[in-house]
Amino acid sequence: MRIVVLVKQVPDTAAQIQIKPDGSGIVEEGLKYILNPYDEFAVEEAVRLKEKISSSELFVLTVGLERTKEILRTCIAVGADQAVLILEEGEPLDPFSTAELLAKKIESLHPDLILSGKQAADDDMAYIGGAVAQRLNFPFVSVVTQVEILENGKKAKIKRQIEGGEEIIEVDLPCVLSAQKGLNEPRYPSLAGMMKAKKKEIEVIKAADLVPDIRKFARTKLERLQPVPVRPAGKILQGSPEKMVKDLVRFLKDEEKVI
Repeated sequence: MRIVVLVKQVPDTAAQIQIKPDGSGIVEEGLKYILNPYDEFAVEEAVRLKEKISSSELFVLTVGLERTKEILRTCIAVGADQAVLILEEGEPLDPFSTAELLAKKIESLHPDLILSGKQAADDDMAYIGGAVAQRLNFPFVSVVTQVEILENGKKAKIKRQIEGGEEIIEVDLPCVLSAQKGLNEPRYPSLAGMMKAKKKEIEVIKAADLVPDIRKFARTKLERLQPVPVRPAGKILQGSPEKMVKDLVRFLKDEEKVI
């Protein structure tokens, strides 16, 4: 079985993000970048499937800058066999263009299964998995919490999260699955794995070489980023229950004007 995992490098979720004064992007100086947390579940599940199914190959694939090699080496350290970086040059590509690049490379890999995180921690779009599936004309299942490859190797039994419960479906392979938290518990890289990852060659392809007219695929454009408005301080009501109720009603009626 050949498995491909789509990953993304994102700012550390614990970092304090600052927006540039002109709203054109975030301040990157001194900012730490990590493997997208939801992608960690996708990588771990792919490694587990590789361990269960003999003669399996695991590829990790991303679109990003030169620094994105860091997360690819992390994926190799936990069990990926090959890593591919599609090098983004110039202005950042929109999600539709990114999906086109990923799909173009995936076509040459002929995978049986594609995994991704359900969404990225930076833009929160939950877009790439479905867009790649549509481009490749593969079935797509989102928010996956359990994966079982059936004995014939041509179908997968999937458990996915739905509101108020779970849904179990069978899907033909090849397909695209997006991983939800709870799918597994991602492992830490071993020392041996980290040493192996440092020596492993990463395939680098320029985006323009893979799809010469990639910019024409753009469907969205970032106009401006702006911080969330500062939330005003809360009010604490004091006194007897009767007084607090009266003060609350007055506040809602006279100040907030919601009643």
